[in-house]
Amino acid sequence: MSAYEVITIMSKLLSMHESLLKLSNEKTELLKEGNIEAFQKLLVNENKHVQAVGQLEEKRAALTAKWFTQQGLADREQTVSEMLYYLDDGREKEELNSIFENLVMTVADLKQQEKLNQDLLQQSLQFVELSLEMLQPSMKSMNYGDHQQYGSAAANRSVFDSKA
Repeated sequence: MSAYEVITIMSKLLSMHESLLKLSNEKTELLKEGNIEAFQKLLVNENKHVQAVGQLEEKRAALTAKWFTQQGLADREQTVSEMLYYLDDGREKEELNSIFENLVMTVADLKQQEKLNQDLLQQSLQFVELSLEMLQPSMKSMNYGDHQQYGSAAANRSVFDSKA
C-alpha cells in the first residue's frame, strides 16, 4: 500500500476543516448580528461537518495503521507525523507534509475562531442576564423596604391637614 490513500483522506480532512473554519467565521458574524434563526441552522450544518470529520478521522487512523503494518512498523506510533518520518517516496512525502502542515494551521485557526465565538456567546449571555436583572424589581422595593428613601417631603405629609 502506498501512502496515496492516507494522502487522499488527509486532503479530505483538510477540506472539511477549511469548511468548518468558514462556518465558524459565519457564526461570528451571526453572533454579532444577533440572528438566532440563522445561527441555529448554521449549528445544525456545523454538527454534520463535525460528524463527517469524525468519520474521516477514523478512516485516517485505520489507513495509517494499515500502512505501518504493511511497512513492518506496527510497533511504532501510528500517526501521520511519524509516517512522514518513515515515508521513502519523495513526492508522496512532500505532498503529505504539505497537507499535514496546512491541516495543522487550519485547526489552529479554527480553535482561535471558536474561542472568539465562545467569548462572544459569553458576553451575550452576560448582557441578557444583566438585562433580566434590571427588568426584575428587587425584593426591597416591592413592599417591605424603607419607603422614605423613595418618597419626597410630600410623602411625609398626611392626607388630612391637621392645622385646619
